[in-house]
Amino acid sequence: MQLIDTHCHLDFPQFDNDRAHIINAASSVGVSDIVVPGVTAKEWPRLQALVASRPSLHAALGLHPCFLSHHSDNDLSLLERELAQGGVCAIGEIGLDLFIQNPNVDMQLFFLQKQLALALTFDLPVLLHVRKAHDQMLKELRRIKLPKGGIVHAFSGSEQQARQYLSLGFRLGVGGTVTYERASKLRKIVSILPLESFVLETDAPDMPLSMYRNEVNQPARVLDVASSIASIKACSVEDVAAATSRQALQLIGL
Repeated sequence: MQLIDTHCHLDFPQFDNDRAHIINAASSVGVSDIVVPGVTAKEWPRLQALVASRPSLHAALGLHPCFLSHHSDNDLSLLERELAQGGVCAIGEIGLDLFIQNPNVDMQLFFLQKQLALALTFDLPVLLHVRKAHDQMLKELRRIKLPKGGIVHAFSGSEQQARQYLSLGFRLGVGGTVTYERASKLRKIVSILPLESFVLETDAPDMPLSMYRNEVNQPARVLDVASSIASIKACSVEDVAAATSRQALQLIGL
């Protein structure tokens, strides 16, 4: 059984003391590939050194909307140079976040639009961070129409918004949130849409699962995410793993 964690921050300091063990634990439950997204240009070298150490790890580079104070125009030029050198599977984590306090929407849109344009230039998918901004994001995606689409990380929108993303060539990232009974909207969307609409993720060390509350999340727990989806859809874990891995492989070209 093959599992793919399409969003895991293995480069974060929380994993510094036992990173090798955590990667091996994920491999032992069938996790064949892990996508490690960047959030600031300062952290890209650390991320790239990590993924170079393991063939199962894949780098995505991006400028995250929640770290605007860390970004500059020069970072966009640096991103373009990195993409030109190859070895990057996606642009991300990028997006729009209207949930944070005092969001600078104009600046968020500036960095988003520039990075979507780079995705178009380099024919790459994108990993999207979207909170309280799905309609605005869909407007941008309809405007630029990326051939490779991408993944809506930790999808939290409506069924209608989900279908709009799917029509634009995107897939919905599902992680630990789906394991909570109170996540009724997401669980209903998972029950309604076909398995091919989704990819698996953990967002480790964040987004802990319901059975591991207050613990540092780990990529091995993508298996528990798959099990929760299987329970919701009344199918086998193997079916979930096969469908979501197929979508991840096609989208990201691992």
